Amino acid sequence: MTTRSRTIAKWHDHANGVDPSVNMRDWLTDRVSLTYKLMAHCQQFRVQCLHQRRALPLAEEWQAISLPRRQQVQERDVLLRCDGRPMVLGHTVLALDATTTEWPFFGSLGERSLGSTLFGDPLVERGQLQFARLYCNHPLVCRMRAASGIDSFPYPLLARRSTFRRKTGVMLVTEVFFPELGELRRARSDHRPTPRLVIADRVISANAEIHFSE
Repeated sequence: MTTRSRTIAKWHDHANGVDPSVNMRDWLTDRVSLTYKLMAHCQQFRVQCLHQRRALPLAEEWQAISLPRRQQVQERDVLLRCDGRPMVLGHTVLALDATTTEWPFFGSLGERSLGSTLFGDPLVERGQLQFARLYCNHPLVCRMRAASGIDSFPYPLLARRSTFRRKTGVMLVTEVFFPELGELRRARSDHRPTPRLVIADRVISANAEIHFSE
């Protein structure tokens, strides 16, 4: 396998292209909110914002959000944690000139869930899911190691991405799954109390209705 193939992902339109296990296939292909699915598999869910900044998109990203060339974008990286353990790296990019009319909530998310906001907005349309296997030199895997403190993973790691459109705006959301995610389904065999969502210093029941200001 070449260095290029390890640093630039090859995206497939069908999950068969990444040959997932049965459990991981369910996580990869389910189109419901990943936030609420994770909340149903843990006692406490948290969004840890790693950064939100201007940056160059990855080599395979700029065309997906209809940019004419590789140029700076708005970028947001988070870790989605279940009971303190990192389960997903969420990576979002959108055009630098995206307006507050297109994405009114993006600039003030903090440690709130982007997914919950997207799925609660009737103006948002989700595109096709794509799937990839990521190896040790891929930029997102390097970020996962740095953010989690885990030196190495059993490669490849599985990832998915899709675009979200709101009015004229296009956002690309990529989710890279930690290997432990596949164990959550099997671990949740007993009855547990309603899981909680941690937002900064507040704890919210998973059954509560969450409102995000614009």
